Amino acid sequence: METSFIQAQHQEACVEAIKELVAFPSVLHEGQNQTPFGQAIQDVLEHTLAMTEKMGFTTYLDPEGYYGYAEIGQGKDLLAVLCHLDVVPAGDLKQWNTPPFEAVVKDGFLIGRGVQDDKGPSMAALFAVKALMDAGVTFTKRIRFIFGTDEETLWRCMNRYNQLEEVATMGFAPDSSFPLTYAEKGLLQAKLHGPGHPCLSIEAGTAYNVVPAKASYSGHLLAGVMAELDQLGFDYESNDDQVTVLGISRHAKDAAEGVNAIVRLAKALDKFEDHPTLNFIVNAIGEDATGFKLFGDVTDEPSGTLSFNIAGLTINAKKSEIRLDIRIPVTADKEKLVATLQAKAQECGLTYEEFDYLASLYVPLDSQLVSTLMSVYQDKTGDMDSQPISSGGATFARTMPNCVAFGACFPDTEQTEHQENERMPLEDLYKTMDIYAEAIYRLAAE
Repeated sequence: METSFIQAQHQEACVEAIKELVAFPSVLHEGQNQTPFGQAIQDVLEHTLAMTEKMGFTTYLDPEGYYGYAEIGQGKDLLAVLCHLDVVPAGDLKQWNTPPFEAVVKDGFLIGRGVQDDKGPSMAALFAVKALMDAGVTFTKRIRFIFGTDEETLWRCMNRYNQLEEVATMGFAPDSSFPLTYAEKGLLQAKLHGPGHPCLSIEAGTAYNVVPAKASYSGHLLAGVMAELDQLGFDYESNDDQVTVLGISRHAKDAAEGVNAIVRLAKALDKFEDHPTLNFIVNAIGEDATGFKLFGDVTDEPSGTLSFNIAGLTINAKKSEIRLDIRIPVTADKEKLVATLQAKAQECGLTYEEFDYLASLYVPLDSQLVSTLMSVYQDKTGDMDSQPISSGGATFARTMPNCVAFGACFPDTEQTEHQENERMPLEDLYKTMDIYAEAIYRLAAE
């Protein structure tokens, strides 16, 4: 184990900074108070830049509020640390053991919305650089922390950054898992539009990248739907006028590990109502979150199997809409998959709209960036068995060439991002800081 740049004061300051950032409920509220993504997001961005400026960084705030960055060092080369300050909604507040927007330390964990995705890892990287600064390290590259504000939705922050700002020479996003992610699946988000229904009123799902854990129905079919849920063996809660189907929430990249409450509600309703959205959900997709029924087996060696998440469902008297999040293996043909999806949607009486698409990421394993980061990880952990990985997750690493996702979850860390009681072991946070400090030292100081 090498000597660490990280001292106790850096660990303590990092935890305090994370607590400050978590206190901002930086969930998307588009256009609120003339901000692009909401007042809390604007506030946390400005707070973070003010904090970095006090630490000695040069800062810049996009006049429109889409992004900001903090820079230190010198040289023509630019090392980017690609962070984001927005978070997904808290979810079911009853399931939280502590307030989601009040980070607390309990039983060796830091708990709160964003501590794992991505405020905690972002601060781990920032205070790793602060430790290098305190040690008197001279940087031969410029290090730029880019703070995005729209990562959990449409990445409009980084789209604007790339239109206006310098592209990095290399970089990493502290928003995934160790040892590092060198390949990320393509991310397709789409809507299927259909007709309304005079007797159905359903609004389910919170975000594209979350497997919905709850889906509710109230109406004249209530008794029959509950009986069908019993017959199917599906979990639910009910009162006199509503039934709520219960699933298991997961990040959309791990959709096959979750239980989709929308799909289960659709299966119960489909027995009583003939509607295009229910027909598509039940018969074209079903509960298999790999899309096998629709596409067949879509798998490749670098990145694994396709993920298909039915993220949201709207049915009312005027319209209906299914919201989809699809993670596409890096070698798969996106256009071919879309053609298949469009054809099946049309067959069911629905029309297809592409909502957002992010191309896949791939950085060669023998690149300087990957080999350096892997060497640091192995030196600091002694883990010589874990290999660079591919992911269905989408990180900001794919917004620039020669960037990868690097940490902050260790191979044995429970991944709780986007879930109630999101948490990060303090021990992992401190190890992450140590790894980031050494990695940035080797990339930007040696």
